[in-house]
Amino acid sequence: MRAPARLGLFGLVLAVVFALAAVTARAVVPEETARVWAQESTTHGGEHASPSDDGTGDADDEHSAHDGAAAPTGLSLEQDGYRLTGVSAPTEVDERGRLELTVTGPDDEPVTDFTVEHEEELHLIVVRSDGQHFRHVHPQRAADGTWSLPWTWEAAGTYRLYADTTPADADEGVTLTSTVDVAGDVTPTASQPTRTASVDGLDVSVEGDLVPGKESRLTLRVERDGEPVTTIEPYLGAAGHLVALREGDLAYLHVHPEGEAPTAAEPGGPEIDFLTTAPTPGRYLLYLDVKVDGQVHTAPLVVDAEGSRPEGSTATPSASHGDTDHDH
Repeated sequence: MRAPARLGLFGLVLAVVFALAAVTARAVVPEETARVWAQESTTHGGEHASPSDDGTGDADDEHSAHDGAAAPTGLSLEQDGYRLTGVSAPTEVDERGRLELTVTGPDDEPVTDFTVEHEEELHLIVVRSDGQHFRHVHPQRAADGTWSLPWTWEAAGTYRLYADTTPADADEGVTLTSTVDVAGDVTPTASQPTRTASVDGLDVSVEGDLVPGKESRLTLRVERDGEPVTTIEPYLGAAGHLVALREGDLAYLHVHPEGEAPTAAEPGGPEIDFLTTAPTPGRYLLYLDVKVDGQVHTAPLVVDAEGSRPEGSTATPSASHGDTDHDH
């Protein structure tokens, strides 16, 4: 028998086998179940998987669809076409210089028009990769769109910078990030859950739990010498400002204060409520800025989201219980 004939006969036999297999499969496995299996294999296991229904391939969107959590921010130089560029700063400890950055728009031009949010056009958060040496400052913007302020590093390490801002033409705020390396020896500090912190004579505690994928309420209480502090002054248009970072990758969580802001005539306290959503289980570093007696104080705390750590797991970076700074 010639080769073409043999190949044709072989193909016919295969066709018969596959047809019988299909009939058998439908008899054993319901057709709908087989369809679901096939769909899952293309959406979760293949090289050309499409995690999102709209075909964008955004893995964070898929994760959000499953657990209801918003995609974490503060992990990229770019968001919605806006980019953080021109980042420069001193590279050695105790070296005096300037920290500078620029936000460029979708047209690759520096942005010079911003919306005021919480009394500022841009909030700059700076923190070392282990959560130490947290600073919340507000640089000045030049006419050409360059943001800058005087800067000196107190310790070596790799630092994460977050530019939290709302360009006037943007549909919503963006959180852009970059890193700066400061030369020298570094000894990272391991974290432990810490629901209380003392700073400048103030004692701060946090009540409430972070539940992954769900909006959570955290109540921060401020006391002094065991007595509630009821003289909290307005800061950034609210009773306080809370920054939350996910330990490990330092993803930036958006946190919203609740309630009316205090005034000079009617100060607030001792409790401040915030709403936030932890995108995943994990350990979260919290930094509360609160203004009392004309001075801004920063209290660092550490909270685990529910189910975040298996028993016996090893802790990694922490929030510092000192070395915080502001440009108030």
